[in-house]
Amino acid sequence: MGETWRLILDAPCDGHINMARDEAILEAVARDEQPPTLRLYAWRVPTLSLGYAQPSADADLSRLRERGWGLVRRPSGGRAILHADEITYSVTLPESHPLARGGVIESYRRLSAALIAALRLLAPAMPIEADQRHERAAAPNAICFEVPSDYEITARGKKLIGSAQMRKYGGVLQHGALPLGGDVADICEALAFSDENARQRAKQRVRERAITLSEAMGAPIAWETAAEALCEGFRRAFELSWQPAESFPEAEAAHDLALSRYAADSWTFAR
Repeated sequence: MGETWRLILDAPCDGHINMARDEAILEAVARDEQPPTLRLYAWRVPTLSLGYAQPSADADLSRLRERGWGLVRRPSGGRAILHADEITYSVTLPESHPLARGGVIESYRRLSAALIAALRLLAPAMPIEADQRHERAAAPNAICFEVPSDYEITARGKKLIGSAQMRKYGGVLQHGALPLGGDVADICEALAFSDENARQRAKQRVRERAITLSEAMGAPIAWETAAEALCEGFRRAFELSWQPAESFPEAEAAHDLALSRYAADSWTFAR
């Protein structure tokens, strides 16, 4: 492509700030005030994020409070994710950009090339799959990482990267979670179940179907190492150059959006 994209390596933030920053960047990129942007970030405390249309009743509020974990509703779709020991990426593009053209599935397929390239840099011999359609679960399921979706990334036959996308303001935001370590089944501690047996069965299913990067690689992985690989994967896949941003003009708009929407119960518990 030969493009220059903005690169934001963000400090860990609370969930409402992270979601607000992604949306504020989307607005600015869609208005052509900023170039296409890759933002890499983390979470200040473990945080359960619900998909845009997901029922808030899926979250177990008492268990979240007991653990000091956060709760936020994403602007994008999909199912619940517990953001803890992970690196989160967001890609923001104008809707007219070649990588964004077509539908969600087509853009997932194109953007997956950069994620695959990053993983190949980290672990060249690790079995990785993308570019295929997965059958969706017949029954509703609250957990994102329990069921792979179209063109998401699996390693050693288990889901590794979960992504979601939204199209708004004339732009496209795709963000996703790459778990680095910990227990993928910890999400079950944040969700509501009929009883403890159901919770334990769900944990077993998640461990059978999802994996962390350190588990897939057989070695621990630092956030900075994963960030470097993602930057290089995107650069190689799309022939980019980077415009690093220590700060970004959307920060004030994001702060206002965080308080008015993403930290508000009227947003979090709207469904």
